[in-house]
Amino acid sequence: MNWQTLVQALFGAAHTIERNGDVLSGTAQLQGQTLAVVGTTDHAPIGVETALAQAKVILETVQHHPGRAILLLVDTQGQRLRHRDELLCINRYMAHMGCCVDLARRSGHRVIALVYDQALSGGFITSGLMADTCHALPEAEIRVMRLPAMSRVTKIAEDVLAALSLSNPVFAPGVENYVAMGGIASLWRGDLQASLLAALADEDSTDQRAALGAARGGRKLSNAVTQRVLAA
Repeated sequence: MNWQTLVQALFGAAHTIERNGDVLSGTAQLQGQTLAVVGTTDHAPIGVETALAQAKVILETVQHHPGRAILLLVDTQGQRLRHRDELLCINRYMAHMGCCVDLARRSGHRVIALVYDQALSGGFITSGLMADTCHALPEAEIRVMRLPAMSRVTKIAEDVLAALSLSNPVFAPGVENYVAMGGIASLWRGDLQASLLAALADEDSTDQRAALGAARGGRKLSNAVTQRVLAA
């Protein structure tokens, strides 16, 4: 689904969302409340400028519109792989973006993320996974690391990882696996506006991903280990 179709389904004509390069930003009206909307499109690689542009929207919302809910629209191929961005320390800019989302949450802004197309690697970690809750469309593509790259990092043979991915969501890409692990709270089907309203109505901002992963069978030990650490 392209971003124009998505925005139409969510808000109709009641929005000022515009595209500037690969960055989406603006406001939208939904049953009497105003939302700040920021995100990316066309599988945007997150470079220095893209990270700063999104962070700016979030910081301006925190400064000028206290308590306004923020919707993050996620479509990214991950970190931009350019020598220039690496020399400028792209990791710091992406961390800044994540810190801005965290600041918004701590400042009382409800932050909802929606993966509507593609979400890969660090571009997903510093946006969608930093929100209060992250949701996705069923046709979305989500992964943090391809199996060949995972094999190089873990030193586990790729065929072994491929076999593990058949039964363990931790090793497998795909939106359904991220739902099983609790990283994606829910898939939005049918009436997208109703799904957004339901997400905004849920005022619980505690991190439920480990508990969801345990309940759904995708991450069987994470929640138990976390509770043991907290009780120690």
